[in-house]
Amino acid sequence: MAKTKQAKHQKALKKEEKRRAQAAAAARSGGGAPADEVGLDFARAWVTFPDPGDDEQLFRCDLTWLTSRWTCIFGSGCQGIQAGRADDGCCTLGAHFSDEEDEERVAKHVARLTPELWQFHDVGTSTGWTEEDEDGERQTRRWQGSCIFQNRPGFPAGAGCSLHILALREGREPLETKPDVCWQLPVRRTYDWIDRPDDTQILQVTIGEYDRRGWGPGGHDLHWWCTSATSAHGAGEPVYVTYRPELTELMGKKGYAKLAELCEERLAATLPMAPHPADPKPRRDA
Repeated sequence: MAKTKQAKHQKALKKEEKRRAQAAAAARSGGGAPADEVGLDFARAWVTFPDPGDDEQLFRCDLTWLTSRWTCIFGSGCQGIQAGRADDGCCTLGAHFSDEEDEERVAKHVARLTPELWQFHDVGTSTGWTEEDEDGERQTRRWQGSCIFQNRPGFPAGAGCSLHILALREGREPLETKPDVCWQLPVRRTYDWIDRPDDTQILQVTIGEYDRRGWGPGGHDLHWWCTSATSAHGAGEPVYVTYRPELTELMGKKGYAKLAELCEERLAATLPMAPHPADPKPRRDA
């Protein structure tokens, strides 16, 4: 991804964080984080390595998160980010587009959605599936309390994102059909220019967990958030494996290959340092 587009994409993500934080604060349930969430502050194992595909940047990756057993439990125990709307998952507020290219890409796939796959096809095609927020930024339209692309429970094609369902029906990766901010969660990519002692700079790309703090101050007021919830940490394979397509898109093939190598080395250790506290406790031989 070109450096200029990286900056533009990062700006869009910041916009999304601000919007969700404000909405989360407005919808605060007042009960605090559910009991199955661990705290935000704990030991993490980070690794930094040069990007094999770009000598002008390096990666800083959270191995504690990427080797954790987190998995999306949408429709299978997800409590949702807004109280009383568990069926929405994290789709309650819709999604901002990162740029025009993102919206245009999604539009091509929306044009292929049918009434059989998209519950609100008639509404979306007749009166529109996008809207502008109070600052004039474009996003997916909210309809009846959630993203217009979210099929509600009981819909024949299945509950959840119709764009996600379309991808699976066609044998595609969901990252091809969904807005950028949707398919990236709950992986967080940020950029920082690092000043070096020899008066040079290098772009540091951080790949980590999109925890409550990732949404800004309002993230603490989300009704529930999955990355730190023990109920969402029970996958058979670690995040770097289950999110291979997304991480490859975020890091490039060479960057991901190096990350996978380092994750495998960590997991091969008898006692990996700083495991994710939400993961199941390792079994001990009698």
